[in-house]
Amino acid sequence: MTDILITDFTLIFLIFLRIFFALTTAPIYGHKAIPVLIKIFISFIISYILFSLLNKDAVVIQYDLGWLALNGFKEILTGLVIGFTLNLVFHGISFAGQLIGFQVGLAMATIFNPMEDSSTNVLGQVIYFLAMLIFFLINGHHYIIQALAASMTIVPLGTVAVKGTIVELLIKYSGAVFVIAIKIAAPILVSYFLIQIGEGILAKIIPQMQVFFVTYPLKLGIGILMLALLIPLYVSVVKNLLYEFESKMYVLVSALGN
Repeated sequence: MTDILITDFTLIFLIFLRIFFALTTAPIYGHKAIPVLIKIFISFIISYILFSLLNKDAVVIQYDLGWLALNGFKEILTGLVIGFTLNLVFHGISFAGQLIGFQVGLAMATIFNPMEDSSTNVLGQVIYFLAMLIFFLINGHHYIIQALAASMTIVPLGTVAVKGTIVELLIKYSGAVFVIAIKIAAPILVSYFLIQIGEGILAKIIPQMQVFFVTYPLKLGIGILMLALLIPLYVSVVKNLLYEFESKMYVLVSALGN
C-alpha cells in the first residue's frame, strides 16, 4: 500500500512539474495578473486529471534521487518548451509593433506591457492585444491544455531523451521572431521609406522649409489610416502564424520524446 502511494505521488509530481512550467511561460496563463497560487491550483487540477488517464503500468519508476532529479529536469524542460514556443509569436508581434510605432512617430508614447515586463509604444500594444484576442478566438488557450495532454503520449513519463536537436530547433524558431516582425511591419516600413525619400527631395527643393516638422502630422495620419486598412490582413497573418507555431511546438515536443 505504501509503495502504491509513493508511486502515485511521484507520477503526480512529475506531471505537475510539466504542467506548471508550461502554464507559467505560456500565453494567457503566464500573465502577471494571475497569482502564482492560482497557477499552482490549476496545474494541480490538470495534473490530477491527466494522472487519472495515465497508463501507470507503462511507467517504470525507480526509487532513486538521481532518477527523480533527472526526470524532474526533463519534465521542466518539456513544459518550458511548450509554453515558450507559443510565446515566440507574441514576442515577434511586440517587436513588429515597436518598429511600426517608431516609423509612425510614436516611439516616445510608451506604455507598460505586463505580459513581457517591458515598455512598448501605443501602436505596438494595440497590435499585441489584437493578437491576444485572435489567440482567444481560435481557442489557443484550449490548445495549450490539449498539447499538454498529448505530450504525455509523445514524451512519456520516466524516459529521458534530450538531444542536441532541441537546441537547434529552439535557435531556429527564436530567429523566426525577427522574420515575424518584418513580415508584419513590412507594409508600414516600405511606405515610410518612400515617404522619407520624398521628404529628402522636398528638403533639397525648399531648404528653408522645416520638412520633418511640417510632414509629421501627415505621417502620423497616414500611419493610423494604413493600420486601420491593414487590420483584416493582420488578423489573417497572426492567425496563420499561431497555427504554424502550434505545429512547430509539436515538432519540438516530438524531438524531446525521440
